[in-house]
Amino acid sequence: MANQNRVTAARPPGAAGPAAVSFSARDRLPAPEAITRIVLRPLASSLPLGFFAFGTGSILLTALELHWVPAGQAPSVMKLVLAFVVPLELLAGIIACLARDSGAATALALLGTAWAGVSVTTLAGPPGGRSPALSVFLFTLAPIMLLLSVAALKAKPLFGVLLAIGAIRFALTGVYQAGGVTAWQSVAGWIGVPLAAFALYGGLALLLEDGASETILPLGRRGRARTWLEGDLGHQIEHAEREPGVRRQL
Repeated sequence: MANQNRVTAARPPGAAGPAAVSFSARDRLPAPEAITRIVLRPLASSLPLGFFAFGTGSILLTALELHWVPAGQAPSVMKLVLAFVVPLELLAGIIACLARDSGAATALALLGTAWAGVSVTTLAGPPGGRSPALSVFLFTLAPIMLLLSVAALKAKPLFGVLLAIGAIRFALTGVYQAGGVTAWQSVAGWIGVPLAAFALYGGLALLLEDGASETILPLGRRGRARTWLEGDLGHQIEHAEREPGVRRQL
């Protein structure tokens, strides 16, 4: 019988997996799955931050639309949006991207830049004035937010509903900016009140869930969003080899 040499690859110190990998000298190399390790960095959830920032921005915009503050204070309100809402939404989007949640990352980043666009345009125009350019931007953004809402509803209904209501508000504000009657501005402003309350509820529910590692206030998680919260470690990493950052192409 022909003698076949065997080669053993020792496990690096501290590495998980089998103690050693054996393979034939004829093959020379073990299978990639036997020597590859995927390292995941634990990250805090960015959704509470995104929800609270969104709720704050919604109230600030409502204050202008319903004339809770004088029209001459519009630049001050928009500066607050630029200083508070925009950076927090963008930070939440970056963290969501690092946490491998592409849907939340896309929505939060778009919301952050949307708030920035509205603020800059308002600051550049006269107080209380209208902007056809802003209306085009809002009309473009609204269907994008609706598409993100549809994608989120399957697993995260709360987030999906928030995006849907936000899209409706963007569209109504766009109608007013395009030259519609003032009533459209008032309707958009009043929609912002329950929208802000909804966002604050979502932020609180997510914070409580994160602290207790279980659902305290109803969030309506379904499918993988629920399994990945309530399942074991195996559920968390079963598809890791096919996720962005691990697979070769996006």
